[in-house]
Amino acid sequence: MRYGATTYAAAFACLGLLALPLSSGAQNVDYAHSQISFVSVQMKVPVEAVFRKFTAQISFDPAKPEASKAQIEIDLASFDIGNDEINNDVKDKNWFDTRNFPAAKFVATGVRALGPGRYEARGPLTIKGRTNDIIAPFTVKADGGSQIFEGGFAIRRLQYNLGEGVWKDTDTVADEVQIKFRIYVSGKPPPKK
Repeated sequence: MRYGATTYAAAFACLGLLALPLSSGAQNVDYAHSQISFVSVQMKVPVEAVFRKFTAQISFDPAKPEASKAQIEIDLASFDIGNDEINNDVKDKNWFDTRNFPAAKFVATGVRALGPGRYEARGPLTIKGRTNDIIAPFTVKADGGSQIFEGGFAIRRLQYNLGEGVWKDTDTVADEVQIKFRIYVSGKPPPKK
């Protein structure tokens, strides 16, 4: 059951994506409607989990996406796969090692437009003391006075040392983990300079 920790790592990556657009003129994140989830394949069966706690600072203007900034921090101990035993197991040193690495962090160093309402963010994602650059495609939709950032990307869990010892076996838990996110942000984009 400890293989659920891989799913947690993916969720952290997803949180990083959600934070892609953030800066000093940060907009307000509606955490009640926002979610970071991830899907890992365990013994050839897809398993989904979420992270219940994260913080995000986002500053995004669709008219000037290259000036967007974002930073996301995920509380790794908030991993929830719907099973208390697995939730506790993923906190140990073989998976998240939350005692030594309580949070995962993503910082967007660049955002670019891909087409109408479509963007991608690039930047470092740090999990368990290991950092790798990721590319996170996402869409932005208006919903009343809010913006909805939604997207997904894949990470390789072994690049972040998630699943040590016998858990390195990718036949039990696949190396690739899919991260999905949906973040609601309210407030106007920062003024153009």
